[in-house]
Amino acid sequence: MSKNLTFAELIKQGGQELNLNLDKKAVLLFETYKDLLLEWNQRINLTSITDVNEIAIKHFLDSLIILGEIEVKVQCRVVDIGTGAGFPGIPLKIARPDLNVVLVDSLQKRVAFLREVIDKLQLKNIEVYHGRAEELGHYPEFRESFDLAVARAVAKMPVLVEYNLPFVRVGGQFVAFKGPESDEEVKLAANAVFELGAELEEAKETYLPFIGDRRSLIIYRKTKHTPPKYPRRPGLPEKKPLGV
Repeated sequence: MSKNLTFAELIKQGGQELNLNLDKKAVLLFETYKDLLLEWNQRINLTSITDVNEIAIKHFLDSLIILGEIEVKVQCRVVDIGTGAGFPGIPLKIARPDLNVVLVDSLQKRVAFLREVIDKLQLKNIEVYHGRAEELGHYPEFRESFDLAVARAVAKMPVLVEYNLPFVRVGGQFVAFKGPESDEEVKLAANAVFELGAELEEAKETYLPFIGDRRSLIIYRKTKHTPPKYPRRPGLPEKKPLGV
């Protein structure tokens, strides 16, 4: 079915499947984003997915799955750690212009791409920071100041929770976008999650529009302050995952 639809139709109809009403402006912004992604991808490695239909489904709609699964409040403050080419943070901002979004990536070239996307799309209340989560997670302006942290295809769960939970306020959420086989990762991360001041709220299984690929959204709720020593110094969470 998806092969017979234009990029714009995929975005519009896919959004409807996710219970999102993406207006004409949003669809046009996704068009521009897609064009910039393909243009920059010839210079730096942003994505292995270069088919236009697959970009629409596997990057953009995949990023938006969360909006149909959890309540994301108006003007929610969102941080996207290890955003890469901007997923899921920029699609979320396009679909929900009210959100206040911070994108974090450790590679300067990707940061330059993200800044051009924000500029060309004229997005407001969205910022990009070049740095590592292990360092930025200790900055007073970031630490425990976000309602929602999101991460997609960044690292294994025990590492991911240490990168993200220090950014989340008590009462806020961290949502990890994972493939269908996430049960073992969730179990491995249980001790780290407890140590970092959170608990597993829910693991939701959902499906990509048009192609039916399974996705898991692993949702954590912050219940108490993260101890000041976390996140540990750069590189250590990956070398020695917490609680494993």
